[in-house]
Amino acid sequence: MLVVAFEGWNDAGEAATGAVRVLQEQLDVTAIFEIDPELYYDYQFNRPVIAVDDDGKRRITWPTATLYGPSAPAADTDAPAPLADDADLSVSGSNGGNIFLLVGSEPSRSWKAFTAEIIDAALTHDISTIVFLGAMLADVPHTRPISIFASSENDEMRGELQLERSSYEGPVGILSVLAEAAEQAGISTLSIWASVPHYVHNAPSPKAVLALIDKLEEIVDVVIPRGDLVEESGEWENGINALAGDDEDMAAYIAQLEQARDTVESPEASGEAIAKEFERYLRRSGDGKGDGRNEPPARG
Repeated sequence: MLVVAFEGWNDAGEAATGAVRVLQEQLDVTAIFEIDPELYYDYQFNRPVIAVDDDGKRRITWPTATLYGPSAPAADTDAPAPLADDADLSVSGSNGGNIFLLVGSEPSRSWKAFTAEIIDAALTHDISTIVFLGAMLADVPHTRPISIFASSENDEMRGELQLERSSYEGPVGILSVLAEAAEQAGISTLSIWASVPHYVHNAPSPKAVLALIDKLEEIVDVVIPRGDLVEESGEWENGINALAGDDEDMAAYIAQLEQARDTVESPEASGEAIAKEFERYLRRSGDGKGDGRNEPPARG
């Protein structure tokens, strides 16, 4: 199984890449493939970064995407992909579940060639399932659980995991391009998206990282150590509460979002009420308040 996240459009609050970085820290993985940045990145948009390394030398790091694989792959088997009812994996140490990771910056150009390289690498390493992690800015309150939407374009996977099919139509990021190419190559895919409060989009969101990890753990049936994420999530929420406490307009807006969220999720909520709330979200997203860059997983 390959878990994928990219910085940029698909990564509000750095939630998706943050979740993959957590996996990278917990798994025994090593870099096995790296995209050539000269081919796919505009350095005026994704600038290289200079920093001092462990040896005290200043070195430049170029934007790229890196595929990580198990340092000591488990023996090949004919078992199905490690999905919810089929495996009991513990994500730690030896990485016996043969989980691969792909993380990096969204490419600036030549998406078709970029996608071909990634799919070729996935096929080379016998990847049978790809899980795409994403995060979008949304009209949601930070005080409630982070909304998560999981979907798949694969009929078999939707039936097995009781997932929905996204009905979104509009501009897409690299995740959608990779997902379509993977399905065409015979690799099953699913997507997990987190909704990050748009009024705190400039700050990393550990609460959204935690929500993505929770959902990944639920779907794939893995055990993922949380580290300091729970504590960091609480501090993140408390920090926003403190800001709202000094800003009446912000506090009033958050209260409106809380009321809308509670209405939609109440046991008495009708399908019509939920549809109206979603229509309101779409209207707000289309009037220039949103950044227009995300791929909202509309349920239709």
